[in-house]
Amino acid sequence: MSATLSSTVSPEITSAVLSVPAAAPDLAAAHYAARLAFEADVSDVRADLLSGVPGLVVVDSRSDAAWDQGHIPGALHLPTARIAELAPSLIDPALTVVTYCWGPGCNGATRAALAFARLGYQVKEMLGGFEYWVREGFAFETAQGTDQRAVDDLTAPRSGISCAC
Repeated sequence: MSATLSSTVSPEITSAVLSVPAAAPDLAAAHYAARLAFEADVSDVRADLLSGVPGLVVVDSRSDAAWDQGHIPGALHLPTARIAELAPSLIDPALTVVTYCWGPGCNGATRAALAFARLGYQVKEMLGGFEYWVREGFAFETAQGTDQRAVDDLTAPRSGISCAC
């Protein structure tokens, strides 16, 4: 395969990717900047928690049983259904809230983020949720104590060192 790719496609070849043209660079930059304003990944959340970055609180929006099964060390447990009731007395509105739920197949963190935003909080959703926290080999807490699993090399380098993306 050639090191350089042509930006044109032969008229005889139909492209699934190029059938809808890519956005103009300025629109693409605005889109991706907006995504980063709404989302954080597990590695960045972990780095901030480990370094003690001030101004954020991580919220696990799952049930009591899910919390007991495993959660991020230092997270606050606040099920989505109780956010409107409890958040104002538990979380300083000056903090940025980072919500998480089970994983990419669950929209619980999105619903929790919406609940916080409706209360006036700045909020981000942690992509990958608890699933990717565990799959990246980060320690987690359970009702029985601290646990940790091997890195899933489909989600992070086996060395455990950040992918530095």
